[in-house]
This record gives sequence, structure tokens and C-alpha cells, in this order.
Amino acid sequence: MLYAVMRSMIAPVARALYRPTIEGLENVPRTGAVILASNHLSVVDSVLIPLFAGRPVSFLTKAEYFEGRKLHQRLTGAFLGALGHVPVKRGAGRASLVALDVATEVLTAGKAFGIYPEGTRSLDGNLHRGHTGVAQLTLTTGAPVVPMALIGTDKVQPVGAKLPRLSGRLTVRFGAPLNFARYEGLADSPPIRRAVTDEIMYAIMELSDQEYVDNYHQRPNAA
Repeated sequence: MLYAVMRSMIAPVARALYRPTIEGLENVPRTGAVILASNHLSVVDSVLIPLFAGRPVSFLTKAEYFEGRKLHQRLTGAFLGALGHVPVKRGAGRASLVALDVATEVLTAGKAFGIYPEGTRSLDGNLHRGHTGVAQLTLTTGAPVVPMALIGTDKVQPVGAKLPRLSGRLTVRFGAPLNFARYEGLADSPPIRRAVTDEIMYAIMELSDQEYVDNYHQRPNAA
């Protein structure tokens, strides 16, 4: 209900400001578990995907956004919650395990889950090697993967910008669903997880027209 209200209020504004071209929306199932695997260019991506996917899409979000006591923090938490974002406490050493557990719960409940296989926003505009968490999710839950691409969000809200610009042009592309039932029972195999992830990343590359770089993307301050 909150998602429907939020979408009816914000989506028309986003369409008017950014004049999005949306392609392949018919590839997103209206019901049931599905993983939306996207490239990642801007912090605004996680807001735009639920607005244009036609159904609520859950993303994992730092619990701190939901726990603040100040008015703007409460509003942020309410906004993200209405879009379907799920708070996660990120403990050192267990962050990836906690994230996978929560994502699995979302998919087991028959909902849509959004993930950026690169793990972080691309700072150079290229598409980087994907982490295998997305493969783990599809192999253990059986949920299909809809590859997708966002084009232009890095211009709407560039890295470092606190707020999105009030103009721009966006393209949102949803690809054909990928099903990996042929690998049933092989979720614990690192080579299989790598192969599945690479297939997903190739599909994203074809949709985004980005240059692919076969290494993990790290932020400049990463160790």
C-alpha cells in the first residue's frame, strides 16, 4: 500500500524531470520471486529502480538510515521503507553472510530483490567483474534473474553530489529472464557460481553498452 502511494506521487515527477525511456518492462514478472541484477552508476539507482520496475523491489540498506531520531532521518527511513528497502546491520566479517540471509528471506517470500553484482558504484563508467553473491541467491532460491541496465543516472546524480539534478535523460532496460535450473544442487561449487555470475554480467553489459573490465571495482580509499 505504501509503495503504491509513494509510486503514484514520485513516479510522475521522475518521469517529467528525466523523461525515461523504459525498455523490456514485460520481462519483469508481476508476481513471484525475482532478482533484478543491475549495473550501478549512482546512489539514485536504488530509488529509480522500484519506481520504474512496476512492482516493489527490495534492496539491502544500512540499518542506520532507519534508526535515526532526527526528523530528516525518520523521513529518510520512511521513504526507503515505502520503496521496499530492507534494513541490515552490517557487522565486520559477517556482512556478506547477513546480506545473503536477508536477501534469501525476501525471495523466499515471493518478492523482488534488487542487487548490484559489482558491489559498488562504478566510478569510471565501466562495468566491472561481478561478485558471486547474485549466483548464490539464484542457485539456492531458484528465483530467475532479470538483468537490467540504467543509463544516464551518473549524470542525474554524479558521484559526490548530495542531491540529484532536476533534469536529465534516463534509459532503463530490462533484459530477458535468466534461469539457472540446469545447475540445481550446485550452489556450493565456486566454478559454477563464477560461471553463473559471468553470464549475468555479460547480459548486463549487452544492455548497458558499457565496456567490461574483468576485475573487481574498488573505491580509491579501499585497502
